[in-house]
Order: sequence, then structure tokens, then C-alpha cells
Amino acid sequence: MTKVLSFLGIESSCDDTAAAVVRADAQGATVLASVVAGQVALHAPYGGVVPEIAARAHAEKLDSCVEEALTQAGLDLRDLDGIAVTAGPGLIGGVMSGVMCARGLAAGSGLPLVGVNHLAGHALTPRLTDALAFPYLMLLVSGGHCQFLIARGADDFRRLGGTIDDAPGEAFDKTAKLLGLPQPGGPVVEAEAKKGNAKAFAFPRPLLDRPGCDMSFSGLKTALLRARDAEVAAHGGLYRQTRADLCASFQQAVADVLAEKTRRALMTYLAEAPKTPALAVAGGVAANQTIRAKLENVCAEMGVRFTAPPLKLCTDNAAMIAYAGIERFRAGLATEADLVPRPRWPLDATAPTMLGSGKKGAKA
Repeated sequence: MTKVLSFLGIESSCDDTAAAVVRADAQGATVLASVVAGQVALHAPYGGVVPEIAARAHAEKLDSCVEEALTQAGLDLRDLDGIAVTAGPGLIGGVMSGVMCARGLAAGSGLPLVGVNHLAGHALTPRLTDALAFPYLMLLVSGGHCQFLIARGADDFRRLGGTIDDAPGEAFDKTAKLLGLPQPGGPVVEAEAKKGNAKAFAFPRPLLDRPGCDMSFSGLKTALLRARDAEVAAHGGLYRQTRADLCASFQQAVADVLAEKTRRALMTYLAEAPKTPALAVAGGVAANQTIRAKLENVCAEMGVRFTAPPLKLCTDNAAMIAYAGIERFRAGLATEADLVPRPRWPLDATAPTMLGSGKKGAKA
């Protein structure tokens, strides 16, 4: 019989301070509490995440987030079976804040401490929300990361490809900044795109002329910058409709690239003949309806189940960390003795290092 386990999770790898409590048994897992304290207002004046500001905010908020999560769950530390914390990758100051907090709680309570790879938290979320069976294909598409992973176990991931520069979410943020739109850029650019013509500008689809699943979005952002400058030079400014057309054309280019690369990744994954083939998508960009529709169409064409966790569990949160900690603990992977904060921590140690390090944190 599978033992019932209740874990506290702590997440602080970028600009969200989070704590959560998850309980898992033989039937599945339940999120008992999830608390997220965002930092958007703190970083808005700078147009991106400032690591030092983020680290200080984490240090100020972690204790209160943990306390609130335990209160919502109706538990205290004595009722828990372990503590899981993001140990990387991410902005090192934030990761250190979370690890130090978790170490203190574990030392004071005597609970096991499990270090979790932030990307593994995202990659295992479909098992928390949909009880998805291994192996499945995972597309992690967010502000700081973009990777295709075949998830085979709690600590067994094969990377098929990823972005070699900007992640899609970062490209959306930069696009918003270039067009004078507020942050975070993803939902704002999507809203503008609904009013625009996706065929107005012929933006490139980077790396589609090359085999494999690697992606690049930095050049796409540069193409948008040049198109914007050309419009300003020709008309003495940027009309609202033109801005909407730029957003729609940019968004369509990103969607086309992700769809084609997903098709290629699925072909590699399906060659392994999984019993119940599935594609899971996580990360804030997964909320974009144009991108999501394209991915769903690809899955329908290839006879693969499509699933995406609720948005609150797609973006950075501690419930995914608590659940990943439970999976690692059950697999005998508790890491209290050698838990060290890491700015980089690839899920697939056999894959070549991904290039690029954007404002949302180091690529893995």
C-alpha cells in the first residue's frame, strides 16, 4: 500500500515567492494549499526582473508564505512528512533564499529535506493534475525556459531540444517593451494580437529550415524591431492598428515555430511506442490561446492526447515543487546531505548545454 505523504513545497527561483502543501496517496495527489506572492510591481519600473531586488523580496516573504500555506492546509510542521524546495536552476540569490529557509525548517522539525529541480517541478505537474502515466512528452514553454522533454520517471528525462537563446515568454516581454506596452508582455501582446492581422508582416520562422527540435526566438524579436522602426520612419509614428498587426504577426510566427517543432518532437517520442501517448504543456506561455490551439491541432492530427495543467499550476508555484518532492522521496532521492543551490541544473545531464541566459534566469 502506498503511504499517504504530506509535503511542504517552497519555490523562489525567479520573481514569485511561493509555498504550498500537497498530500499524495494511492489514488492521486491533492493540493491542500498554494500561496504565491508575486513581485511584478517591484520590477515593473526596470522592464525586467532585477536579481538583487528579487532575492531581498524572497527573504522578506518566505516565512509568511510558509505560515499562510500551513494555515490554509490546517496543518503544522508536525503533520508533515517532508519539505521540498527548489534548489535550481534560477536566479541564484532567490534559490539561496529558498534553500536556506527550507534548511532551517528541516533542521528545526527533523523532517526530511528534498531538493527539487525547478524544471522537474514543471515536468511532473501533469502527474499531479492528470495522473499522467510515464512516458509522456513535455513541452515546457515559459518566460525563462523552452524545452521538449520525454518524462520517463521522477528523475529520468530525455531532452529532445530547446531554445538556444530567448525563451518564448521572454521574447513576448521584449516585444511588449519594444512596442510601448506594459509588462508582463505575454497577455498584453496576446490581447493586442486579437485586434491585428497575423499576415500583415512576414516575420521569419527561425530554424525551421534545420532538422531537430532546437528553437530560436531572438532573431524574431529583432525582425519585429526592424519592422517597427520602418513603420515609424515611413509614417512618423506607430499607429494603433499597426501595433496590433505587429503583435499578431509576431505571435503567429512563435505559434508556427512551436507547432512544427512539437510535430518533430512527437515523431521522436512516438518512435518509442508509448502505450498511452500524450503531450503535456506547462509554463505561462501555454495560456496563449493561439499557441495552445496550434498545439492541440498537432496532437489531434497525430493521435496524441493533449493536456495542460490549470494556469495557476503552469506558472511558477510551490505545489509542483511539493509534488515533485514527494515523487523523489518515494524514489529514494532525498538530498538533505548535499543540497546546494544551483544557478544551472540540466534535467538531462547527457544532453549538450543549452546556450543563452536571459533576464528570467539561466537556461539549463
